[in-house]
Amino acid sequence: MRKIAILLAACLTLVGCQSNDNANQPTGAGNSSVGDTPASSGAVNEINVQKPTGGVVEIKENMFIAQINDIWLNKEDYIGKIVRYEGMFTQYTWQENNMTYYLVYRNSPGCCGADGQAGFEVAWPESADKTYPNENDWVEAAGVLEQYEEYGQTYLRLSLSSLTVKQERGAEFVSQ
Repeated sequence: MRKIAILLAACLTLVGCQSNDNANQPTGAGNSSVGDTPASSGAVNEINVQKPTGGVVEIKENMFIAQINDIWLNKEDYIGKIVRYEGMFTQYTWQENNMTYYLVYRNSPGCCGADGQAGFEVAWPESADKTYPNENDWVEAAGVLEQYEEYGQTYLRLSLSSLTVKQERGAEFVSQ
């Protein structure tokens, strides 16, 4: 359960605080987005994010949340694509199964102010040397986006091709 809570916290930006208008919809990562509004409201709040057509999906600082959100909402357009972005590195150990999960993220608005995180779980392929950076190192992560299931839940992660510690840090907190 802790892994689910941790990964959902990492995607908190994607679901944010919801009104009761969405009370009958299923919850979970990627089921609602910044800009989603009930159809009856007539409101339009759309962010245009360029869909991948090949090559590398580069997640930039100025549209970080929008791009992460678009990937979660339209994962079938991105699975199998190479994704590259920068952020802070952290790891969590899920005590129930004694497994460690790795994440590259940025802080973001959340349900209760600035308590959200946006990013992806990252993991080296089985054949790779599994060296990870230090906690809170600023890194550039690149890898193939994949979907996997664990304990009945579906998750996204990057199967890493590179994880490089950078000397210059970007914005640790993003709001777009």
